[in-house]
Amino acid sequence: MRKPEELPLRSNFVSGVKDDKMPSDHDKAAYPEPPTRTPVVNKQSALPDPAVIVSKIFYYSVDLPVTAFRGVVESLRSKNKTVYYHKKFRRVPDLTECYQGDYVCYFEAEMQWRRDLKVDREIVHVLQERVAACRQREGESYDQNCTKEMQQFTQVSKNFQLRYGDLGTYADARKCLMKQKERMMAAQAQAAQ
Repeated sequence: MRKPEELPLRSNFVSGVKDDKMPSDHDKAAYPEPPTRTPVVNKQSALPDPAVIVSKIFYYSVDLPVTAFRGVVESLRSKNKTVYYHKKFRRVPDLTECYQGDYVCYFEAEMQWRRDLKVDREIVHVLQERVAACRQREGESYDQNCTKEMQQFTQVSKNFQLRYGDLGTYADARKCLMKQKERMMAAQAQAAQ
């Protein structure tokens, strides 16, 4: 065994070339050591921070009661939860069933007609999207493979046109009823001939 004095001194070699410019120890001024302990915050006064007091007052007086009340309300509402898009309106009487001068009934019938118009437009739009998706999916042979969708779309759009077509921009329930009456009178005259 060798004595410690006899151990060869390591020289700085980088890839087999001696580097005389490398210092033997790093410069402590260039890389100071981090503090060993975190310094203690020196309080200036014995009073607590007013921001902490205000935030705790707000939490216990406003936030906590409101959150608790909302939790109670949400638990009650979760039992009989209704989704807004599943709302079902009751059917109101048509204009033909309203008494003369009953303006509330007129208004309700008008709003019912407008809801029916929106629903019918959406039905036509959905069927139109189905036909377009089928055409895209089937490609050149959509005539053979999309006959069911095409027939359904033509029937629904024909019925929509019969009911709401040619009413103009300012369409309402009264104009639609008059159009229906004229169509029925024309059908009766056609049947009489």
